Amino acid sequence: MDWATQVANLARSAFPETGYLLQRTTLRGAWIHKIILTRICFNPAAPEALPWNSAMDFVEQLKSSVDIVKVVGEYVRLRRIGSTGRYLGLCPFHQEKTPSFNVNQARQFYKCFGCGVGGDVLKFVMEVDGLTFPETLKLLSERNGIPMPQRPEYSDSDSKLRGALHEMHTIAARLYRSALRGPEGAEARAYLDQRGVSAELIDDFELGFSDPQGQALTRKLTEERFSAEQMEASGLLRRRNEGSGFYDAFRGRLMFPIHNESGKVIAFGARAMRPDDQPKYLNSPETPIYRKTSTLYNLHRARDAMRKTNRAVLVEGYMDVMGVYAAGVKEVVASCGTALTNTQVRAVHRHADTVVINFDPDDAGANAAERAIQLSLDEGLHVKVLALGGGSDASDAKLDPYEFVKQFGPAAYRTQLDSASSYFHWLADRARARFDMRSADGRMDAFKFLLPAVQKLSDKLERAAVASDLAGYLGVEPGLVLDQFKRAATDRRTAGQPAGRPGPSTLPIVQIPALERILLNALLASVPARQQILARLPAEMTADFVSQEVIQALRQIAEAGPVGFSALDARLSEAGRTLLHQMAAADEIGDDAECLAQAEACLRRLTENFQRRQLDALRTRVKTAARAGRGEEALHWTAELQRLEEEVKRDGQQPQ
Repeated sequence: MDWATQVANLARSAFPETGYLLQRTTLRGAWIHKIILTRICFNPAAPEALPWNSAMDFVEQLKSSVDIVKVVGEYVRLRRIGSTGRYLGLCPFHQEKTPSFNVNQARQFYKCFGCGVGGDVLKFVMEVDGLTFPETLKLLSERNGIPMPQRPEYSDSDSKLRGALHEMHTIAARLYRSALRGPEGAEARAYLDQRGVSAELIDDFELGFSDPQGQALTRKLTEERFSAEQMEASGLLRRRNEGSGFYDAFRGRLMFPIHNESGKVIAFGARAMRPDDQPKYLNSPETPIYRKTSTLYNLHRARDAMRKTNRAVLVEGYMDVMGVYAAGVKEVVASCGTALTNTQVRAVHRHADTVVINFDPDDAGANAAERAIQLSLDEGLHVKVLALGGGSDASDAKLDPYEFVKQFGPAAYRTQLDSASSYFHWLADRARARFDMRSADGRMDAFKFLLPAVQKLSDKLERAAVASDLAGYLGVEPGLVLDQFKRAATDRRTAGQPAGRPGPSTLPIVQIPALERILLNALLASVPARQQILARLPAEMTADFVSQEVIQALRQIAEAGPVGFSALDARLSEAGRTLLHQMAAADEIGDDAECLAQAEACLRRLTENFQRRQLDALRTRVKTAARAGRGEEALHWTAELQRLEEEVKRDGQQPQ
């Protein structure tokens, strides 16, 4: 659901009488909708609701207190470009290999020139975390220690439900942790002790135990007065088939809390304690706050380490994550009870360029690793594989990551991890096991099996070197390898997709004349420039500007009060926003004095050009009237021409 639709639906559902107001204000721009939405967020129907201006003041205070670079940097690895506070990274909203996601610190906005998304810090958090506007305000205010104005309850149904689900999961996690420490958690504690899980690790991962009778959480949530609709939507309880009421979805299980990237509990993984309790692992269903295919287990803890090491270790299970984490490798994550998805791989790539795949050594783990390799290559990651399998010592023990760390120790695991091989050799071993390497056909089949993975390398020299190595490793003639490469390249050209290039194209760049671009950037960056230049810049002078819409909106906002980039952005059409973002992303921001000097120079040049055009037009009119024998008209235009020439002389201009 897009921004405008969410605003309108939220307003109409909470206050039906706002429908007409929304229709009336549509033509005035999305900023009016945002004001209405903000007003609704603070529940004006409540006796203690804030005045309209106070609500807006809080939103502006929050935005001015939060640095968009810091917020975006928690989700995307950014690198500084130039000297004007512009940052670049991989877009979190679409798949790309070449960074096109810009964050402008000076103007506090983001823009992706690959997929076109853009906005302020509030919109970014809404989009990346899938939150509503009220939830975004609450999250950012809590994160930054800014007291949020009192709001008794969420005023729209979606926000109210999501808020309740977050609260219920927090309560459940606390209840499960308490149960693990109590008498009923003895069996689970014994299991953890047998697996060698330390008390520190139990606390770090907030492990818990669910009531075997299936009533503890139901009672607790009922006492907290959550509605039946909310309890059913949480996935934590199940409705009884006979009669009314609920029972706990997780009973007698070791509980692993699953967090979103912000660190909030949104779901659980649950391991059975008894062999007859099936399935062995039971996971939360999808809910309004939890999407299995988008969530990585432990990402909220791992992302800082992923950035520092520029590496992610990908394992299969919750216990594997804990074992690797205990070995001192903090950059470890796992999918949440499902096959790995490209959305999860994209989340890895936002924080690291290299992924080491360390799945279980059985056939299922090998098949899953093969798929993970393809997804990671598609995302443009550097891929390595750590295969712990084969013999009796630490160099080839056939164990899953957790058991390997337990048996051989953290140092041995780190040594194996640091020496993890390229995915090519791991895939080559798979090919040799799958095909008959004694025959020429079998060897070529093995190479064809490996060819797609080789082709996904963007660097031509690296592709050629790897293909040559694999040819020797598999015993294939190098000449045949070259033929296969040429054939594959021809197929790619026929399909219109160059080798090593990402599929999505970037947005077209609008060509903006230099004079126009410099003037507008100066006006955007400097209050003195706006105050001294806009009043002397008539609309006629900018009538043929490519950026005329932006200039006009800037003029209107400046007349009403302070100019905010997000307020300007909200007034523009899609084409206007694209043009604004394109100009604002350029490294052309100076101090006030420099901006004013640039704007004055641009204004002088524009005035010269404008007056020159006026003089040329008057001279043409004089000649046309004289040739047609209209003497009185010719005298009139001659007088106008003389008046304008005198005006030009007084202004010190010398147009030709």
